[in-house]
Amino acid sequence: MTSQESNIVTAAQSKRSAKTFNYGNIVSVLIPFPLFIFWFGASMFVYAMYRHHPNLRVGYYTQMAAYNYYALAGFLSVVLLFAPGDFFFVYGWVLWLGCAIFLIPLSIREIIKINNEEWHDVKIKE
Repeated sequence: MTSQESNIVTAAQSKRSAKTFNYGNIVSVLIPFPLFIFWFGASMFVYAMYRHHPNLRVGYYTQMAAYNYYALAGFLSVVLLFAPGDFFFVYGWVLWLGCAIFLIPLSIREIIKINNEEWHDVKIKE
């Protein structure tokens, strides 16, 4: 590989990077405990890595996926903070189902939009 080739981010790489946060969202809701909590920490790393990607569309799609996930995490923090002691054990499945109904369709919609978008190679400026 020449140095010229290493300064290019391919369209396929950009497309894959744009979908990463959405895949993490889906997995974290499908297996809520403990992945939802672990994804909270890992998502910060993924967000920091892809928000300022050379392809600006990757940053945009990462930001949209983060909005969805952090809105849900904030909602859960408030609900579980002020809920009675046995709320999670009695209504945990309802809470999980509500989270899945909220986050999975939004993430799938974003993945479909990413797949339908035309992606281009990006040259990294030195």
